[in-house]
Amino acid sequence: MKSGAVRVAETAFISTETFTQKRFKGWVENRPTGDINRYELASGKIVMTPPAAWEHAEVEARVIRILGDFVTKQNLGKMFGSSAGYELPSGDTLEPDASFISRERWSKGPQPRRGQFLKIVPTLAVEIISPATARRDRIEKKRIYEANGVDEYWLVDPHRREITGFHLAGGKYDDGNRFEARQKLRSEVLVGLEVPARLLFA
Repeated sequence: MKSGAVRVAETAFISTETFTQKRFKGWVENRPTGDINRYELASGKIVMTPPAAWEHAEVEARVIRILGDFVTKQNLGKMFGSSAGYELPSGDTLEPDASFISRERWSKGPQPRRGQFLKIVPTLAVEIISPATARRDRIEKKRIYEANGVDEYWLVDPHRREITGFHLAGGKYDDGNRFEARQKLRSEVLVGLEVPARLLFA
């Protein structure tokens, strides 16, 4: 990284300097064109994670295809992949592995500008757990999504072949609903979604 020393946390690197969202955006825009790593801003620190293994990428593609088809057919809103960055009100900038913004939330804005991060809080955020990200996904990102009003948060665990969905109620996530591969996956924000959870896994 160009700015600040880094320390290793699993296979991720975390900056020792503190960044604002504006400074972080400029830092990302100045990365070398060949840099294939992923960067997020959490609690003022830049977090870098390396490219995911193929299993992670296949599960991500399945999640986006299955949810995207449902969202499109039902005209529910917009579905995004892992390259969509969100500048959240808390000052964090995250890139969920998959995300959904409802039509109502999208229309209320703030309206997105080309070439910029989204400033709309997602209705649903999905993170696919890997050894490099498991702790952040289960603790730090869950806390950030909760604090910013993300209505539903999914943790997809390819190793255990299960999905845990947390729903926001009274500003806090509930204890979560766990769906094993043999069960049908349901969502509170994607009303009517009912698919075998096994279809999400490679």
